Amino acid sequence: MSSSKQALTYRAAGVDIDAGEEVVERIKPLVARTFRKEVMAGLGGFGALFELAGRYADPVLVSGTDGVGTKLKLAQQLNRHDTIGIDLVAMCVNDVLVQGAEPLFFLDYFATGKLDVETTVAVVGGIAKGCEMAGCALIGGETAEMPDMYAPGEYDLAGFNVGAVEKSKLIDGSKIHAGDAIVGIASSGPHSNGYSLIRKIVQRSGNPFDLELGGVKLADALMAPTTIYVRPVLEFLRSRPVHGMAHITGGGLTENIIRVVPDALGIALDSSMWKLPAVFDWLQREGNVAKAEMWRTFNCGIGYTLIVPRDAAAASIAALAKLGLPAWTIGEVVPARGDERVHIA
Repeated sequence: MSSSKQALTYRAAGVDIDAGEEVVERIKPLVARTFRKEVMAGLGGFGALFELAGRYADPVLVSGTDGVGTKLKLAQQLNRHDTIGIDLVAMCVNDVLVQGAEPLFFLDYFATGKLDVETTVAVVGGIAKGCEMAGCALIGGETAEMPDMYAPGEYDLAGFNVGAVEKSKLIDGSKIHAGDAIVGIASSGPHSNGYSLIRKIVQRSGNPFDLELGGVKLADALMAPTTIYVRPVLEFLRSRPVHGMAHITGGGLTENIIRVVPDALGIALDSSMWKLPAVFDWLQREGNVAKAEMWRTFNCGIGYTLIVPRDAAAASIAALAKLGLPAWTIGEVVPARGDERVHIA
């Protein structure tokens, strides 16, 4: 007996396998450029293989996972998809770098309601570029097409990476003591944090994306990729004393540096030591954002910090400058004063 029901396919249900296969074929050469000699298999296997033997004497693996928050919404609004992948990599690899680890490999997750090949290739191309910048192999990932889960044109991203460091060189903050200097390294902009507030300010201001701020359009300032600090900082660590490091992400300056400082100590920051970049100045004025809110939401121009011996601060700043990283002494480690461990002047 024949059925009167129309025959259904996966494509009719909203999933285009052919589009997914086209994406894989187009990203293969981009991914291949990120491979290191330790990668044991190409893209497409059920599991990715990475050989660690022989590289470290006593390795500690350091893992991290992250996303880029609602900066994704801005990327989709502006139709700029080629650099958001750099942000994704940066948010992950800068985190494992904090403990002195070299990022080894990276995996990504891309999810959307309807797969657009060009957009997907642009996003993954950015991820591959970010991995190249970090010296990290992109060895796997997932591209998920899920009808009815996302509005047209929307997609979501997540990243995961693993790094390694010799156990004897692990940076855990245990050497930090009162009097140590806090060296702040410049950010490229808001990086990938605070964008729910940023988008609210921009929307309330009439979306002035062509506004010039210090010679840069607002759209470009807000979409500037998160700085990847990996290569220069690893080079710095080879010859310089560092007691602790912090990646300035969600929570801003007030909540990230203190995470690596022992409980009996606090930090005192001096905001006069560096100039607030134009994009942050505009956000503060247009949003009427209080200073305390700025410090705990944005990086305010400081994307990464090093805690070094006081007498090593000047030499550290000079060495970082030679590595292409502008930096300033922005504060010091102090004895804790009760529950108030963070002070910003």
